Amino acid sequence: MNKERNVKGILGRKLGMTQMWDENNKIIPVTVIEAGPCVVTQVRTEDNDGYSAIQLGFGAIKAKAVTKPAQGHFDAAKVTPRRHLMEIRTADADQYKVGSDVTAEVFSANDIVDVIGVTKGKGTAGVMKRHGFRGLGAGHGVHRKHRSPGSIGQCATPSRIFKGTRMAGHMGVQRKTIHNLNVAKVDAQRGLILVKGAVPGPKDALVVVRSAVKKGA
Repeated sequence: MNKERNVKGILGRKLGMTQMWDENNKIIPVTVIEAGPCVVTQVRTEDNDGYSAIQLGFGAIKAKAVTKPAQGHFDAAKVTPRRHLMEIRTADADQYKVGSDVTAEVFSANDIVDVIGVTKGKGTAGVMKRHGFRGLGAGHGVHRKHRSPGSIGQCATPSRIFKGTRMAGHMGVQRKTIHNLNVAKVDAQRGLILVKGAVPGPKDALVVVRSAVKKGA
């Protein structure tokens, strides 16, 4: 990410999907995100750290579950411990103060944002589900291997399977970013951000909403 850009961001929790209507009475599918409140636990500057960024904390955690190094970090910031920490690089990091809150009001309707999350886990999946293979033919001469990948390499040269070959295996649980989503509505009083479309992850999953890095791309 370009460190010269002013980037807004907030951590939140995916509550699920619903729908709303626009001014033309057209249904819009939206994802409801409980955004924040987050607290600024650290401010990084060019002089001290070599780059400009803010560190946000989100989510409650029991005191006995916090390690001593983490507790010292929170004590230095004079904030209560938080479950999740994440840095957001932004050129205007000096405008933030340690201990200040970041709420859903940081965004407004019609903003273009990126949403980062971890996709749902699907377990072990075959190539048709995992990679979209069409499978083998269903006519005569095909054994009961209709959902198999078929040939995965050569028998003599190079006599091995290349790394990265698409095969069956674990599917999901991957960090994924959805670019250029439109903020349909912001409910600052309830701390909710409604984003048009779907975002990665199951219900109650941690997501990050930030300013779009490829706006207009």
